[in-house]
Amino acid sequence: MTAQPFEVKPYPEMWESLDMDVPRFEKSRQMLGEVYTNMYLSQTNRPAKMQYFDDMVSEIFGGRIQEMLEVKKTGKPIVGTFCVYIPEEVVVAAGGVCVGLCGGSQGSVPDAEKILPRNICPMVKSAYGFKAGRICPYFQTVDFVYGETTCDAKKKTWEILDRLVPTHVMEIPQMKNKRDKTLWLEEVHDFKAKVEDVCGEEITTEKLAQAIRVINNKRKALQRLTALRAHNPAPISGKDALLLEQIAFYDEPVRFAEKVNELCDELEERVKNDDGVADKSAPRVMVSGTPMALPNWKVHNLIETAGAVVVNEESCIGTRYFKDLIDENKSTMDEQLSVLTDRYMQIDCSCFTPNDDRVDQVLKEYRDSNAQGILHYSLQFCHTYNIEEIKIREACEKEGIPYLSIESDYSPEDVGQLQTRIEAFLEQIRE
Repeated sequence: MTAQPFEVKPYPEMWESLDMDVPRFEKSRQMLGEVYTNMYLSQTNRPAKMQYFDDMVSEIFGGRIQEMLEVKKTGKPIVGTFCVYIPEEVVVAAGGVCVGLCGGSQGSVPDAEKILPRNICPMVKSAYGFKAGRICPYFQTVDFVYGETTCDAKKKTWEILDRLVPTHVMEIPQMKNKRDKTLWLEEVHDFKAKVEDVCGEEITTEKLAQAIRVINNKRKALQRLTALRAHNPAPISGKDALLLEQIAFYDEPVRFAEKVNELCDELEERVKNDDGVADKSAPRVMVSGTPMALPNWKVHNLIETAGAVVVNEESCIGTRYFKDLIDENKSTMDEQLSVLTDRYMQIDCSCFTPNDDRVDQVLKEYRDSNAQGILHYSLQFCHTYNIEEIKIREACEKEGIPYLSIESDYSPEDVGQLQTRIEAFLEQIRE
């Protein structure tokens, strides 16, 4: 099948007004369009409702930025985040926009390595490099960014990033005891106060209640998508599902939930008709581990090009972001912020110790997704996930689950090696 031409649309005047390095960003824009054409539009039997998400990618550096700038004109905050621990409900309650800034591209890493050490997480380097090189319109649009202390590379980078854009840091406890929740709740109160200061308006219980419903609905839509992927044959590719999960951090949340539910309506019909994107005999793989920030599609592309289908992502881009909801039946601000904090404490990032809950969650999601093997993906120098991989591997060995662990970065240099290892892993599943 020959893919139709696809373009990430240019907005040079707007980018110029944001003080971007427009000539350099123009090259990135063109490259993204080419990669998207080859990886996504070349797929066969894609759901028709994926058109909205294709359009979203086409406008991701243009139309969506314009929408955010319109919000900014009203005095509402645009807050950039790097982690699913930052409570986006608070930003939405203020009428603002919460947008993910994690970097998933090799193109910005050299900018970061002029300042930061080379031997740190590529996600941290990519994110910092986007701002240092002035090649990310989202970074150029935000009023401030909110970092967090989930790893050493991040928390020290925020000190350097603050020289380029106002950067505030949320302390994330490393354990989940009662006193840790007390600390975290205080951080949430501080975050609320910061957002109120930026927008010059108090966040009321009514506004927060509505925001909680909005973000709950977004997460419910993604939960619905995940449940549909458990069917065999899979009604949607893993690459397309990953794309939706990535777009969840950029799109307007009410609209996004509506479009995901429309897609799920189509997928339900596919399930009824046994209409899948791959044959029933295709190996079903669950990917676990570190997040895959846009446009990091390397692993999913290798798996599905080899004839398998990815049916779940246990990561911050995947289920770790949307598996838990917030109680909507609280009427006071203290109660709302308390249950909000409770919900965020259920996220089982590898920064926590002990973290046996994550091992249990990986096994649960493996069973729920009807997967046939687990690929654990770690970014280079991500020490917490690389070490926690030992427990995941041991659990899989105990359960007799086919398992592969890979460590990679954003460069294409290891694609050949990874392809060989992934193909051997899939043969293990087929046996």
